Amino acid sequence: MASQPKVLFTQDEIKQAVARLATEIRQDYQGKQLLLIGILKGSFMFMADLVRQLQLPVEVEFVKLSSYGVSKETSGRVKVVQGLKTPIKGRDVLVIEDIVDTGLTISFLLDYLRKRKPASLRLCALTDKPSRRQVPLTIHYLGFTVPNKFIVGYGIDWNEKFRYLPDICFID
Repeated sequence: MASQPKVLFTQDEIKQAVARLATEIRQDYQGKQLLLIGILKGSFMFMADLVRQLQLPVEVEFVKLSSYGVSKETSGRVKVVQGLKTPIKGRDVLVIEDIVDTGLTISFLLDYLRKRKPASLRLCALTDKPSRRQVPLTIHYLGFTVPNKFIVGYGIDWNEKFRYLPDICFID
């Protein structure tokens, strides 16, 4: 079993980051019909807090992808477990992700969404771990850059554990 999680970002730091991201997004999408697509399960807490801060009429959709299984390492193979139910052609789409790590999963999803011809497609990530990136990608709205540690909390899990933690923590 892993050691006790240690705090990387506190609840207050997370609240400040979410408020900052909401302000940036609100400025860019004022007067537009924005569709947020959250990646389950990790993004649900972040997305809920972000939606409350946006003060914009948004639609919400979810997709579920899998690349991890039960280990701490990505398998590198991404599959769609729950696909899109809302048509996105001609829509302004913002993908909401908890963590961008190797970039393989989010790159796969962005390609999947591009094929459906949205008017615009951008990425908002709570955390980014650039030290592990395997494919280049642009994060348009970013909460935190994190070191090469395994993070949990605030919706982010390890083998379905630690999602409930109010802070973003790391496990040695």
